[in-house]
Amino acid sequence: MKIVYVLNDIGSQGGGIKIIIEKANFMAEQFGYDVSIVSWSKCPDKIFYHVSDKVKKVYLDVPYYSQYHYKYPMRLWKKHVLNKNLKDRLNHAVQQIDPDLLICLSVQKADMVSTLKCRAKKIVECHEARFFMTSRIWNQSILTYGINKFYSMLYFRTIEKNADMVVALTDGAKQLWHKAKRVEVIPDFSSMTIKGYSDCKNKRIIAVGRLSKEKGFERLLDIWKIVSQKFPEWQLDIFGDGVLKDTLTKKAESDNIRRVTLHGAQNDISPEYALSSICVVTSYFEGFSLVLLEALMHGVPCVAFDCPFGPRSIIEDGKCGFLIEEGNNALFAEKLCALIENEQLRQHFSEAALERAKHFDIETIMNRWKKLFENLIAE
Repeated sequence: MKIVYVLNDIGSQGGGIKIIIEKANFMAEQFGYDVSIVSWSKCPDKIFYHVSDKVKKVYLDVPYYSQYHYKYPMRLWKKHVLNKNLKDRLNHAVQQIDPDLLICLSVQKADMVSTLKCRAKKIVECHEARFFMTSRIWNQSILTYGINKFYSMLYFRTIEKNADMVVALTDGAKQLWHKAKRVEVIPDFSSMTIKGYSDCKNKRIIAVGRLSKEKGFERLLDIWKIVSQKFPEWQLDIFGDGVLKDTLTKKAESDNIRRVTLHGAQNDISPEYALSSICVVTSYFEGFSLVLLEALMHGVPCVAFDCPFGPRSIIEDGKCGFLIEEGNNALFAEKLCALIENEQLRQHFSEAALERAKHFDIETIMNRWKKLFENLIAE
């Protein structure tokens, strides 16, 4: 079986890129498939994630960043030229490889990929619920929001008309693709090497993620202000980088929020999970939430807002953690306090967390992909 994954930049960081590379590696090494990754950027000096020697790499060298050297309206013309160049080079590369399956991410030129003229079945992986792409959580103006929403509608409609299949991460995300030809649900996995397991005795809470608006760290600090006053011996450690780092630091200082530390991103976060007794996720939305899965893999109980759509697909409420009504900060603080003051409950949740994590084992998930591929080609 010949498979081609299309990415914008194979050398960059990001959850979507990481999971695609890990899938490509597994397909080539474990299933023996002929796998290629076509990147529309140039060959990078360094690839952040390991790519197997059995995975072929193709670079189209379309310099999309160059459009930002120009002001509007010239930038629009340059973008048009770059799009044309990309489609021509992508068409040529796909014709040369002649794959059975052509796969891309929903946010990376999926409209273009799904309209390429080739015999391959075209699959679009959606790692985030589609309406989040036009969400006004970023405080867009009404005009900007309206324009983005219009073009997003055209973008998604093109995918729905042309892609043979859309694969979503959760049932909730699947419902948003009701006009697509076919939609399946396959969750993500984590290939993280576990360096240890939590004994749930350390008075430490961990939060992990990009320091951006959608991750909800500002409301986490509001919640922590309530909790830390009741349990001053407990510590909240936040791991991640992003545009809100200074904002969050200033908020903690101005609101006199104690026992919270922003550590920045870590290359190996496994030991930090193992040293924590509770993991918290306060996102406004999640595609899947690898953070929750990684916490469960370390036996760490979780408390998360029941936001669209990821947490509910991972956390079994009252068994390995708590799902909190979206936006209810007071209830979040209450349930977090309940876990803090009850070590026996944490231990019980920890055991259930390890069992729950087995449902997202890499071999289990990849065998679902294998079956999907074989059935799609057979059809």
